[in-house]
Amino acid sequence: MTEKSPTACPPTVLPIIDLTPFLPTPTALYPTPEAHLVAKLTTAAALNCACRDVGFFYLTGHGIPEKLHRTVLQEARSWFLNASEEDKKAIKRWDVGKGLGRAGDGARGYQRVGENITGGMKDWHEAIDYYRPVPPAAPPYAPIHGPNPWPSPQTYPTFQPTFESYIESCLSLGHALLRALSLALHPSPPKEDLFTGFLHSPFWVMRIIGYPPLSTSPNDGGVSCGEHTDYGCVTLLLADNTRGALQVRDKDGGWINADPLEGAYVVNIGDMLERWTNGLWMSTRHRVIHGGENYRVSVPFFFEPDWVARIKPLECCLAQTGGVPKYDEVVYGEHLLSKVLGNFYDDTSTASRY
Repeated sequence: MTEKSPTACPPTVLPIIDLTPFLPTPTALYPTPEAHLVAKLTTAAALNCACRDVGFFYLTGHGIPEKLHRTVLQEARSWFLNASEEDKKAIKRWDVGKGLGRAGDGARGYQRVGENITGGMKDWHEAIDYYRPVPPAAPPYAPIHGPNPWPSPQTYPTFQPTFESYIESCLSLGHALLRALSLALHPSPPKEDLFTGFLHSPFWVMRIIGYPPLSTSPNDGGVSCGEHTDYGCVTLLLADNTRGALQVRDKDGGWINADPLEGAYVVNIGDMLERWTNGLWMSTRHRVIHGGENYRVSVPFFFEPDWVARIKPLECCLAQTGGVPKYDEVVYGEHLLSKVLGNFYDDTSTASRY
C-alpha cells in the first residue's frame, strides 16, 4: 500500500502519535537501521502535521509506566483532599522577599483557590508549583530562585519521592520528544539535533493542580483556568479521567475538548517552539472549564530550554516561512520571569489566612 503524504489533521479530533521509534527499543522491533529510520520519519511527519494544524496531540509509546501515572495522580488527589490548613501554610507560595525568613521567591509552592490569575481573572483551582532546583543561596531569593517546598515527609512520606521519580521520567521523555520534533522540522537530510544545543540543563516546571467544581465558585461564568498559551517548549499533561474540562481553541475560533485518553499524554507546544519555527508551528490557546461535580486533578509537566538559552527562529524554519524573522530573539529565563510574576493575585485581606 502506498504511503500517503501528511494531510491536515482532523479539525475536531486530536491526532494520536506513537513516540516508540525515538525510545530505546529492542533490535527486533526494527531489524535494520533503514527500517528504524522509516519508523522515525513516520512519527516525525505525524508530529509536523499535529504541530502545524492543531498544536495539540495525544502521545503514546512514551515509555512511562501506567503504574507511575496512577501513583502520581493518587498522591496529588490525596494531598489536596486531606491536607490541613497547617499543611498548606507550610508549603505556601510567598511573594519575593516575604514569608517565614523572607524565603518567598514569587513562584514555588502552594496557591489557594483563586490565587492564580489568567488574563486578569481568578482561576478556580488550587495548585503546588515546582521548578528545576537552582544552586542554593540565602534569602531573600531572586524570583523563581528559591527552594522547592515539599510536604512534610513525616505526614506524607511518599509524596516527594514519587514526584521526583516522575520528574526524571518526564525529563527523559522530553529529550526524546525534542529529537522527534527536530526530525519533523528537518527530515531531509534527517536531523535530530536541532534543539540539542539548547538542552544542556533543560529547565522544567511542574504544576500539581486540583480543580473543585465550578459550581462552588462565587463567580458566574468563571473558569477553572483561563484561556492562555504555554510559555515554554512542550507540555506533557497527565490528568485524571474527567471529560469535558480541557478545551483547545481551533482554527475557526471555536473550542474542542481534549479529553483524557488512557495511557496517553495530552501534549501541546509552547511559545518557544512557535518562536523557533518562526510561526510555522503555533502555540495554541487553551483553557479549563470543569463543569462536573467531581474534584479534578491534573499534573502538567513543562519541558523547557536551558534558562540562559537564546531563542530565535531556526534557519530551516526561516527557509519555509519566507526568510524574514517574525520574532525577535529572547532569553528563555527572562521570558519565563516576565510571565510567571504576573500570575498571582495578591489579596492582603485573605493572605493573612496563611
